[in-house]
Amino acid sequence: MLSIGFIIYGWNLGIFTSGVKMAAWLGHYGIVTAPLLFILVQVIQVVVPIIPGALGCVLGIAMFGPINGFIYNYIGICLGSIIAFLLGRAYGPDFIRKVTGDKFYDRYSKYLDSDHGFDKMLAVLIFLPVAPDDLLCYLSGISTISVKKFSAIIVLAKPFSIFLYSMGLSTVMQALIK
Repeated sequence: MLSIGFIIYGWNLGIFTSGVKMAAWLGHYGIVTAPLLFILVQVIQVVVPIIPGALGCVLGIAMFGPINGFIYNYIGICLGSIIAFLLGRAYGPDFIRKVTGDKFYDRYSKYLDSDHGFDKMLAVLIFLPVAPDDLLCYLSGISTISVKKFSAIIVLAKPFSIFLYSMGLSTVMQALIK
């Protein structure tokens, strides 16, 4: 209930649709609370993909610096990914189809059979910064991958793509500002 309330509150404030509004909102909360709220926002952006994950990564770097921003992005995105997996596991294919759409579901669900090496494909796609990670996390929930193995894939493969998004897009944004 708290998460739903926070999503409605954030949506009404525009913090999930505007980087400027999110930064201003977080700035009011101070040195301890702001990072925790940012991590929560990153969790939510994975579970309810309203804003692009890349935007959140850049905001993390811009607001908290390269090291802390990376850490907060990593924690939030990993937690959100595991929650999406657990939601997929709990609610099944019909729920996942609603979240991901028929086109995505049909494209990737054919690889869920363990004979097709879904776990290996997932690890590669999570590692790459261009894959539809959030949706793959939901889909993984109905695969044969255990929670432990899925979590290991996320924790080990996610840092590379988060680093590329965070630093790469931050560099591009700085070049555009100059």
